[in-house]
Amino acid sequence: MGQVPSNPYLIQDCLQELIDEGTLNKEYYAAVHDFNYAILKGIVKIASKMGISTLQSYQGSQNFEAIGIDHDVIERYFGQTVSRIGGIDLKDIEKQIDERHSSVFDPLGLEVSLTPESRGEHKLRSGREDHLYNPETIHALQQAVRTGDYSLYQTYAKKIEEEGAGSHIRGMLALSSNRAPISLDEVESVDSIVQRFKTGAMSYGSISKEAHETLAIAMNSLHAKSNTGEGGEEEDRFEKDANGNWRMSRIKQVASGRFGVTSNFLNHADEIQIKMAQGAKPGEGGQLPSGKVYPWVAKARHSTPGVQLILTAAAS
Repeated sequence: MGQVPSNPYLIQDCLQELIDEGTLNKEYYAAVHDFNYAILKGIVKIASKMGISTLQSYQGSQNFEAIGIDHDVIERYFGQTVSRIGGIDLKDIEKQIDERHSSVFDPLGLEVSLTPESRGEHKLRSGREDHLYNPETIHALQQAVRTGDYSLYQTYAKKIEEEGAGSHIRGMLALSSNRAPISLDEVESVDSIVQRFKTGAMSYGSISKEAHETLAIAMNSLHAKSNTGEGGEEEDRFEKDANGNWRMSRIKQVASGRFGVTSNFLNHADEIQIKMAQGAKPGEGGQLPSGKVYPWVAKARHSTPGVQLILTAAAS
């Protein structure tokens, strides 16, 4: 995709080659049309998530910060781009490109596999890129949660800390301060601090009933707040259960009156969020596939089971 703007005809030639060798079973013009459509939709979707509505506003907008690229490369090719740390230079980039090219097109002319190897960037591969979340850390976390064993959680936390040192930039940083430590008696208590915690706004239906209610129960037990998202909330959650659990989200979200917003819903809110725009995805929104609009989800959203819900931008 990186070559599309500078040499779009190369892509079209590649499509023709795929058709000629039988890899792509389409007419040439249909393939070009489908590719152009997919690229346009992809660009528009990404741009809209950044709040960009026109191509002109994207060009030269300096939306990004460069990470892991040498300052000389930044200065020469990406002028005025923010880059707080150094990284690979042109020789390193050349070496990476050469290695990838040689892995498919052997410079010695020997037969090589045309299937690119998985380097483990996305899926864990033995001997490949390290992943912070892997079978070992996930197992430790699951067992800690299921058994309530704090020592297992400490094992999980230690592994994350150790592996994070080489996986994330933050893992390579250390706090540096010459200030004298203060007494814990002068520090706000944990019980007080956690009351300001809030969950993200994840709509009922986009995550399961069990997950949505569990988040609410957990935050209420801390006297903190969970967020309904814009998917509404079942009214039987407004009152505490017989066992003392409280499944109500104390933050109610309103998006132009959509999805389960009633006077009763609003009356049971400690905090109301009114969405003037889509927020994380301005102008684009998301969708709830028809298969996920279960009867209980549709009831809370005042909708119809099995009918896809389009979450377009909420203008108010």
